This record gives sequence, C-alpha cells and structure tokens, in this order.
Amino acid sequence: MRELPFLDFSEPGFSTKSDVVKAARATHWCARTPLGFAILTHEHVGQLLRDRRLRQGSYAWPRSQNAKGIFAEFWQRSLISLEGPKHKTIRALAIKALDEDFVLSLVPSFDEIARDLCLSLAEKRQCEFQTEFAMPFSGQAICALLGLPRSDWRAVAGDASTLGLAMGLHYKTHEAKVNAACDRLMALAEQLIARAKTQKTQKDLVGRLISFKDPFKDISHQELIDLIVIMIFGGVDTTRSQLGFLIALFARYPQQWTDLRRDLRLVPNAIEEAIRAWPTTTWATRETIEAFEFDGVPFPKGATVHLLVHASAKDPALGHVAEFDIQASKTASWIWRRRTSLLRAFCGPDRYGLCPLPTGTNVRPF
Repeated sequence: MRELPFLDFSEPGFSTKSDVVKAARATHWCARTPLGFAILTHEHVGQLLRDRRLRQGSYAWPRSQNAKGIFAEFWQRSLISLEGPKHKTIRALAIKALDEDFVLSLVPSFDEIARDLCLSLAEKRQCEFQTEFAMPFSGQAICALLGLPRSDWRAVAGDASTLGLAMGLHYKTHEAKVNAACDRLMALAEQLIARAKTQKTQKDLVGRLISFKDPFKDISHQELIDLIVIMIFGGVDTTRSQLGFLIALFARYPQQWTDLRRDLRLVPNAIEEAIRAWPTTTWATRETIEAFEFDGVPFPKGATVHLLVHASAKDPALGHVAEFDIQASKTASWIWRRRTSLLRAFCGPDRYGLCPLPTGTNVRPF
C-alpha cells in the first residue's frame, strides 16, 4: 500500500478547503489525520457513505475530547448520533411536525424579521453582517418556529451558538459554558412541552410534536426534549452560518452580487449555489464496525473515518464546475445537484440524520 498523506486537523488555521488538502487528494484518495482517516475523493466518499461496515460516528465526538457533563450525554442520545429503528421513529415524528405546509406558513414571519433587520441596516454604509443580521435573524426565526416572542432571541440563539463550541477541537476548554447552555435549552424544551400539552395547538413546532406523538409510543419524554434541543441547535447555527457564507461568497465574487441586484429572480438559485459552493457541513464522520480493506487501505475495527465535503464535492474528477455562479443553467445546475447528492446523503432519509448540521467552528466533527 502507498503511504497515505497526513493532514494535521489540529494545526491553527487548518481548512478543509486549503491547497494542502487538494495536494493530498492529488496524491491519494485517503489521508491520515490526528482524528482518524480522511476520505478526499467524490467516488470513495460516495461508496463509503453507503457501506454498511461503517456506522454514524458523531456519537463518539465527546469521548474523543474526553468531555463530560450534560451536553456529552445529550449528544450521544440525540437523533444525530442514533441509528436503526429508534432513529427512524424519532425522525418520522420530526418530519411530520415539520411538513411543508407548516414551514410555508412561517414564511411571512421570516419575511417580517428580515425586513425589520434590513430597515436598521439601510441607514448604514457598512455593518458587521453576522452580528447585525445573521445572528438576530436566525434567533428570531427559531423563536417564530417555537412560538416564542421575538424578543427572546438573544437567550435562545446565544445558548444554541454556545453549543457550537463543543464541535471544535477546543471543546474541553469550553466544557462548563457548553454544559450550562445545554442545561438551559433542556429547561426551555421542558417548558415548551408543558405549554403544548396545556394549549393543545398545532401553531408551533412543539405543539405539533405533541399533537402528532400518539402513534409514536416508544418515543420517551427525554427523547422528545433531546429532539427539540437538537432542532434549536441545528436551526440557529446552520442558518446563521449559511447566511454568512452566502455573503462571503458575494464579497469574493462581486459581479454575482451585481447580477443578483439586477435580477431578483436569481435569489432561489443564489441560495442553492451558496449551499453547493460553501455548505455548513465540513465533514461527515463514520466509525468502522468491523475490520476490512477498501481499495487497498486497511481499516481496523473502531476506526474513525471523516468524509470531507469540500474536497469530495470539488474533486477534479467531476470535471470543471464554477466556484460560484448564480446564473448557472438549469441543466448544469441539475447535473451538479446529481453530483453533489452525497451532501444530502450526510443527513439522508435512512440513517444519517434529520436537521441541518450545525456550524460555528472551522473544524467540524461530522
């Protein structure tokens, strides 16, 4: 076997979008890291995502960081770490509660939040986008989803963002703060469940979860709390981060911004392009459940395997695709979506997750 290249995920400033990763990908489809193996090519990521000799690996992240406390326990119980029948049952309830009609019913509220934030920004020549728009928008949007007053957004979004500190390599440093935030979100979930049982309404997410829960008898009270917390965490952190990545892309490609201003019909395509070009998920983690050899590389039982999103989605083997092009033709866009369908498989219908995976740090454990 050829010697595998080494990628030091712990190096300050390391990025999975860097030339170092591209050089490693040119050498081999697999690399060694301080946290296990990294899979770099589109073909091999696609095959390993569907290989039943691997299981979802994010559950082990707190253990890898020697973390203790309520968040570590929650993370190992949560939907994002589960597999099998229990995962499918909890996910089915969540999908029913978050059906398309309910989500579309919230669009006017989301529009109002955006308009109000833009009114204050319109008076300025410049702003710190994450602080002045992305964070308050994501916080107020999650409050709308939960049926909470918009004024509660700072506490809810602040705690959700604090949980994101657990996703980086300095988790242990922030452990006390993360556990305190998780404890508060658990308490909030308890309050929302109690309110939903009293009011018996389907106007907010938790009310719908309670309303639709009867057929899902084996979902415990704690599992319901965990589901609400992971939705808050993922909803806030992913929305905030993807908005930031969108603006960063426009800053990098200003002509695209000019084109968007001239033709607002490009907005949906711009959003799709941002998710394709700079998704919030950096990698998906798997763990081998048996020892096996794959394309010349031996994997021992219990090995951690990281499937890198940016490296595999922009693999030169796929041919040339523009870095960011909001005017890509429908045909090209469709081809790209087929090529990057692996991104959706990271949290697909069978075993890999439900909510948008959270962001907030440079290095991600899933």
